[in-house]
Amino acid sequence: MNYEKLLSRRTGDMGPSAIREILKVVSQPGMVSLAGGIPSPESFPMDRIKELTNLVIDKYGSAAFQYDLTEGFTPLRESLSRYLEKRGIIASTEDIIVQTGSQGVLDAIGMSLISEGDKIAVEAPTYLGAIQAFRPYQPSFVRVEMDEKGMIPESLDETLKKHQIKFVYTVPTFQNPTGRSISLERRKRIAEIITEHDALMIEDDPYSNLRYTGEALPAVKTFAPDNVIYITTLSKVLAPGLRIGVCVAPAEIRKWLIIVKQGIDLHTSTFSQALAAEYIAGGYLDEQLPRIIELYRPRHAAMMNALEKYFPSWFRFSRPEGGMFIWAESDAHVDSEEIYRKAVKNNVAFVPGKYFYTQPGQGLATMRLNFTMAVYSVENGQ
Repeated sequence: MNYEKLLSRRTGDMGPSAIREILKVVSQPGMVSLAGGIPSPESFPMDRIKELTNLVIDKYGSAAFQYDLTEGFTPLRESLSRYLEKRGIIASTEDIIVQTGSQGVLDAIGMSLISEGDKIAVEAPTYLGAIQAFRPYQPSFVRVEMDEKGMIPESLDETLKKHQIKFVYTVPTFQNPTGRSISLERRKRIAEIITEHDALMIEDDPYSNLRYTGEALPAVKTFAPDNVIYITTLSKVLAPGLRIGVCVAPAEIRKWLIIVKQGIDLHTSTFSQALAAEYIAGGYLDEQLPRIIELYRPRHAAMMNALEKYFPSWFRFSRPEGGMFIWAESDAHVDSEEIYRKAVKNNVAFVPGKYFYTQPGQGLATMRLNFTMAVYSVENGQ
């Protein structure tokens, strides 16, 4: 049977994740991986999860394994309300949606907001997962310039003046892939700009808890609450396999995100949400986070020192104060994909930076390096 004729036109804009394909290479024995944006298993509170599993069963019984509200498990949303308040984000239980990972939020946003041909403003480079989530809905991507201090407000202002933008997408803190953070001054100015233009911003914030040096930065949403959909996740501070994504959106948009989720997966795993609820409510996240920081801080320092010592002088690299990534780029005529192929032959893998751009031919002399899970693969695991 010719199955190709059954596929929708939308699949023409879809493809496998380049990073997921690279991770197949990483699984080969003897490979040192600087490729994945993966938390270290050492950061998972395994003993606590064992305790919480019994607690959840005793406390919630069969309800922890039953269908539940699309919006999310109520005890978790109550805990998240208090958790977000520490970041300066005021959100009631009703304001919060729990999604199946932050990737679930991005797909729901794409399905709810994007029509074919709509223009979306993104940083260049930007998070590959967002590109993949939005692209099937056939938008047009518009580049907003960035530098070492993150998104440039003047470029955003000019973009919103020139184009009818459906929304702006940004990872403002320890950005994936560059590790850069938008400065406080720029955050305030960006909030003013989107408010002046009556524009919507998607603020994706998975990494702000992973700070090793410097002062914490407030979310853009705290300066423009009505113009920002805020997304975060527990994947980096609990366990990614639980697939807990969090979204705070204006009421009219939130309504449609819920309707979309009803049609996709009904609701996120009740058991996973119950575990997360007890993890936060019991103060265990506050207890575990310093341990995660102390696990990653020396790895961050080790990679920074190695880049200073061994990288060619014609490469420059970002100097993030946290997160999971360092970005290397060069003005020289080099092809990072060719470097990648040679590196793999020497049992080292990273992600060529071109995959984080929306336009072909961009980012050829760039690369993303991960330090949280720089592992040596062996026959029976990593």
